[in-house]
Amino acid sequence: MNVSVVLAAIMLISLVIYSLLGGADYGAGFWDLVCSGPRKQGQRDLIAKAIQPVWETNHIWLILLVVLMFSGFAPAFSAISVALAAPVFLILLGIVLRGSSYVFRAYFTGGVRTQLYWGKIFSISSSLTPLFLGIVIGAISIDNVRMNDGISENGFLRAWFHPFPLVVGVLSLSLFAYLSASYLTVETDDPALQNDFRNRALFSGFVSMLVAFATYVLAGNFALEIRNGLSRAPYVWLVEAGAAIAALVAFQALWSRSYSRARIAAAAQVGLIVIGWSLAQYPYLVRPKLTIFNSASPPNILVDIEIAVALGAVILIPSLVLLLLIFKRDGKSISASVDKRCLKLSPAENSYDACPNF
Repeated sequence: MNVSVVLAAIMLISLVIYSLLGGADYGAGFWDLVCSGPRKQGQRDLIAKAIQPVWETNHIWLILLVVLMFSGFAPAFSAISVALAAPVFLILLGIVLRGSSYVFRAYFTGGVRTQLYWGKIFSISSSLTPLFLGIVIGAISIDNVRMNDGISENGFLRAWFHPFPLVVGVLSLSLFAYLSASYLTVETDDPALQNDFRNRALFSGFVSMLVAFATYVLAGNFALEIRNGLSRAPYVWLVEAGAAIAALVAFQALWSRSYSRARIAAAAQVGLIVIGWSLAQYPYLVRPKLTIFNSASPPNILVDIEIAVALGAVILIPSLVLLLLIFKRDGKSISASVDKRCLKLSPAENSYDACPNF
């Protein structure tokens, strides 16, 4: 097999894993933003306990993806960095704000209002980051990213501020919210909280289906090559069929409250959607000119990169498995982070709006 194809496959694996792990964390931040009702405090407590042990490690896969793109496909990395500088900057800003605000909210020892302030930043940045991630995916799938002597022909706005990338951004956010809600049903034994996130999973899953349909319709006008790619080969049809079957299984499992099965099916659905997009995009990294063949580094460099990835995986994968076994034993998060000052509030103040319990 061509070494550039192998490296592209490794990048795809990284993207799928990041979508399933980091994407669920982004979705959790979105639900943290819109938590409501009499169990608002319990919902946010559950979200915190679910993501606290693992949220930082999930960015490993994004870092790996970026490093592989930079080292193995430099022209494509350059085109994305220049033509899509605005959404890429907003992604990085969102990741930084999300991480720092989460830490400040969790461990800040000053006033409760300051904790609430950082909590809002965490939730908003968690919601906006997947939106811009999807916009970048949508932008490289159409013919707007055009470079001429290192300069974007469409400037810094027209390359991405376009109906198709914007809808793909909404699709990304809705899928991550759906994935996160499905995961959170397994993170607690409280039937009321399980039901809250079950309803959110059903709702966001339905919304993601509507947005996916809108994306397919818009592709006919703005991303015809992607739309044609979804029907050009039998194996692409198999991936699409697998995603549809996984969606049906996930909805049925959520409806019947079989939460463990729903989590697996939702993860399979989102993973297959990402794989389906990559097959439709093949062999392009950035349309309309940059492919995994004409933008690849020399073969000896690609081989060295792949050897380094293989050696790194020997350390990385067992370490991550051990981390999950320690902190996600029996499917529940282990967390002991509680803000003791909440116990000192008056009964009138002892609500989640006054005390985030982080």
